[in-house]
Amino acid sequence: MSVVNAPETTAVGFAPEEMDYSLSTRQARLKWVVVVDSGLPPGRAANAAVCAAAPTVASVPGLLGTHAADAEGVVHPGLPWTGCSVLVADSATLRAIRTKAMSRPDTFVADVPAAAQSTRVYSDFIAAVGTSPTEDIEYCAVSIVGPRNRVDKIIGKLPLMP
Repeated sequence: MSVVNAPETTAVGFAPEEMDYSLSTRQARLKWVVVVDSGLPPGRAANAAVCAAAPTVASVPGLLGTHAADAEGVVHPGLPWTGCSVLVADSATLRAIRTKAMSRPDTFVADVPAAAQSTRVYSDFIAAVGTSPTEDIEYCAVSIVGPRNRVDKIIGKLPLMP
């Protein structure tokens, strides 16, 4: 997978003082969505969503809430306090969404090229992507974090992944 506009070029995330766990997910300043190719079978779709989420969490500060301890003191790792909607789109729409999101400097984008699911060795993945013109790359999923209104305009009315 690739990180399109990495933190070095994009300052997207929450400052510690912005992380208000009493807010509804709809009240958070930033919105996080993962859009998956609707043509993928369920296992590959789930894999693509997780693979797109991994670099997003690693690159966008403040997405995860604090750990939660249950009544017996067992700690459960923090989850996205802002929520994360997993949506579906056909491959042409997915490409268009990626292109729109990439054009926004206030939006973080991570994508999962199809080569990620057709290679078993990471260096082979890097080589496959490295020899492909951008316009020829097919995508399994795209993860987007940005200002709520901007993300809504980019994704339109996509359905949740069934």
